[in-house]
Amino acid sequence: MADAKKQVHIVLVHGACHGAWCWYKLKPLLEAAGHRVTAFDLAASGVDKRTLEELRSFEHYSEPLLDFMASLPPEEKVLLLGHSLGGMNIALAMEKYPEKIKVAVFLTAVMPDCKHDPSYVLKQDVALGIMLARPCCMFVHDLSKQSAFTEDGYGSVKRVFIVCPEDKAISLKFQRWQIETCGVDQVKELENSDHMPMLSQPQELCQCLLEIIADYYA
Repeated sequence: MADAKKQVHIVLVHGACHGAWCWYKLKPLLEAAGHRVTAFDLAASGVDKRTLEELRSFEHYSEPLLDFMASLPPEEKVLLLGHSLGGMNIALAMEKYPEKIKVAVFLTAVMPDCKHDPSYVLKQDVALGIMLARPCCMFVHDLSKQSAFTEDGYGSVKRVFIVCPEDKAISLKFQRWQIETCGVDQVKELENSDHMPMLSQPQELCQCLLEIIADYYA
């Protein structure tokens, strides 16, 4: 059990076509370690009653996360983790609420920079583009109309990237390219992990996150 003074609030953001359900193995492990964990469905995902046709923009899709971040008390600084396309959701939250985030963790995730519009990173990998071409995942047009994230917002938050070398959806090459192009404060790697380490390697992922907590909440 973690010391009460060091209890961390961990916010888990799922990727495209998933929901809060995908964290069902990881969440109890982190809670058993003494931390507070929040996982929820983004708009039109999981049990959220909205439909894809109702969503007007990527920000609308991200509304549950943004509303949650707005509700946090001023003194609280969460560990914000995004998986896969969830990396773009947490980037938006980082831009709007950098003061409420201690560290952002990109779990084999999409990770934008501060030079190009947010859609740029989504267009750089053919396999990723094919995956995101499904109607339930496609916000590229909307993101292409948005300004680049800023250094004062998104760029001011500490970033950790967790590499999953056996990922077939977001390739190792593309993960490495994002790290080199966008820059991060720390790189971690889950050996032999695939695109869904929260399901295939929950113990290892939990340990990785506990190490990140030790590094950034000491």
